[in-house]
Amino acid sequence: MDSFKALVVEREGDKTRVGIEDLLPSQLHDGEVTIKVEYSSVNYKDGLATLPNGGVARVYPLIPGVDLAGEVISSDSVEFSPGEKVIAHGYEIGVSHHGGFAEMARIPANWVLPLPSTLSTREAMTFGTAGFTAAEAVIALEDYGISPGTGPVLVTGATGGVGSHAVAMLAKRGYEVVASTGKLAEEDFLKRLGASSVIDRQEVSKESPKPLESARWAAAVDCVGSTTLSYILSTLRYGAAVAATGLVGGAAFTTTVMPFILRGVSLLGIDSAHLEMEKRRQIWERLGSDLRPDSLEVLGEREVTLDELPSVLEEILRGGIKGRTLVRLVQTGTL
Repeated sequence: MDSFKALVVEREGDKTRVGIEDLLPSQLHDGEVTIKVEYSSVNYKDGLATLPNGGVARVYPLIPGVDLAGEVISSDSVEFSPGEKVIAHGYEIGVSHHGGFAEMARIPANWVLPLPSTLSTREAMTFGTAGFTAAEAVIALEDYGISPGTGPVLVTGATGGVGSHAVAMLAKRGYEVVASTGKLAEEDFLKRLGASSVIDRQEVSKESPKPLESARWAAAVDCVGSTTLSYILSTLRYGAAVAATGLVGGAAFTTTVMPFILRGVSLLGIDSAHLEMEKRRQIWERLGSDLRPDSLEVLGEREVTLDELPSVLEEILRGGIKGRTLVRLVQTGTL
């Protein structure tokens, strides 16, 4: 491509401007692998990258998009060859390095993974950063000792990207999944993913003066943080664990030592941005096999173009998106 289209965020004083621009390959950041992007996905972090006070973008202008999948155009690395299908996500992509919301990307080779043979680029971005994070959370709980039959597993923020994938993966593996959401109108959607029951988020975010409440959950995947995480810690069963993946409700939370010393519970932190490469490879292989939910097509029902993306990013910041939204970058006449 002599030129390519990209969504670009510019800083203008104390505001940002978001728009679709025609760029030249020379305007991309440094990296050994140049990729024709086929698909990216919309993540909450991408929405924050468009805000002047979002705390995500570290350079301007910036092409957001924290994940991408596509075909190698050229490579200065012996590990990748033109024509090879690849994935890239995390590290500084879409933060301080141009990301996936463009028809072309140039990425450092040590941030790039071969696409598993069991996945298409579209399927890979149906998972994307959100699905990868959910898989990491499920694996962390199972490595801790949680297994099907242990008891109900709570997933908060269940209609979001990470939450919806966590519901689907846990259901695939035989768990009783309780999905918590502020969008009770999406109960059918969550049950299509495999949720056993759906509860209002108010039930799991109420503040209490007591350090411990009635024990309810064998485990939890929390995508919300704040008072929700406080509540979960006080309601976990003996020996249970919660995998904390997000903070859409806020970063700060209050707890005591009581859940840890009286019920022996554990708080497992999940970071997908800087996970070492070998573990990334292992998780992606599992996403193409035993962690692949039967409802993957349900999660990937929505697909938008680059031109539609600005309004979609506003939508995710309003909490108006359920499941996953794919961004199709392959356009007729650009290949």
